[in-house]
Amino acid sequence: MHLTLHLTTACNMRCSYCYAPPRDGEPMSEAVGRQAMDLGSRMTCGSCGIVFFGGEPLLCKDRIYSLVAYGRELERTRAGRFHFKLTTNGLLLDDEFLEFAVRNDVLVAMSFDGVREAHDRHRRLCNGEGSFDILVERLRNLLAVRPYASVLSVVNPETAPYLADSVSFLMDLSCRYLIVSLNYAADWRETDFRVLARQYKRLGKLYVDWTRAGRKFYLSPLEVKLSSHINRHCYRKERCELAQRQLSVDPQGYLYPCVQFPRAGPDSEWCIGHVSTGIDEAARERISAMSSAEKAVCASCAIKERCNNTCGCLNWQTTGSVDTVSPVLCRYEQMLVPIADRVGKILYRKRDPLFLHKHYNVAYPVLSLLEETLERK
Repeated sequence: MHLTLHLTTACNMRCSYCYAPPRDGEPMSEAVGRQAMDLGSRMTCGSCGIVFFGGEPLLCKDRIYSLVAYGRELERTRAGRFHFKLTTNGLLLDDEFLEFAVRNDVLVAMSFDGVREAHDRHRRLCNGEGSFDILVERLRNLLAVRPYASVLSVVNPETAPYLADSVSFLMDLSCRYLIVSLNYAADWRETDFRVLARQYKRLGKLYVDWTRAGRKFYLSPLEVKLSSHINRHCYRKERCELAQRQLSVDPQGYLYPCVQFPRAGPDSEWCIGHVSTGIDEAARERISAMSSAEKAVCASCAIKERCNNTCGCLNWQTTGSVDTVSPVLCRYEQMLVPIADRVGKILYRKRDPLFLHKHYNVAYPVLSLLEETLERK
């Protein structure tokens, strides 16, 4: 189980594609944060993931410090363990916080959209200026202490022509874990998808070259689509299960099925409880059933078992309904799957050892980390 704590609705940037623009409101109190963690501790027998989110969570550094300390206190008195993660725009990611994150085993994911032309197009400071020059240094500092920190990139129609160059740029910065997402709510046209397809074909060739050269990296969504073919017998377990494996907590303590829903408010049908009273299981199951039901438009699709059509959060953002799939998502998935399959076919036929180890050995993440640790000694 993962709980996403929306510490604040405020933000120190003005990204034009943000699905929850900054708004006024009180940040999450210490009491609400502790109640959320108590709830997470009761719901899980083993471990509970806590994600600090916003707005911009680093506007609430003191709250992060105190809640991590509270989590470690709970670990000493109860069974189970907390795993902490933070998603940030990076502006306030200073040496002091990085030291805290390393010391307390807090994973940090940072948003960065690639080369200057792509990044500055939408990720702007409050004064309207681009944030590339400031944030590229923050990213370098993060990767210096956390080599496997997640880097989150969003692709828009205007930035699609820079996708391959942006990924190459980030790889050259030593990014090893890169998650590329589409802004599904944007006005994508067929001409944009043709540009995007050419960029993904370039990325596919780069993926093959980097793998053949022995470079270790994770590049979503290519990795996800490769897994959907290689592990198709159990891939459904990895897909989105709205309101089941993760919940979001807004600053006032109300519970929602995923990260986009808090903006609907506590009086909406998407509120499924409060940290002080627990989860409304009937509401939770209702939303889960709506999201997981097979969509009529997907019934005859050849890739429906490999598609991201089960993401109720994304569906709600783009269509207003958790059980209605965005046409943009359909077009994107149909474009992406053949490109990923071509990459997998090339590397499998070459019997590339790194590719086989990475995708066919379930112990790869642990073994790879041990290998790198030994190499550094």
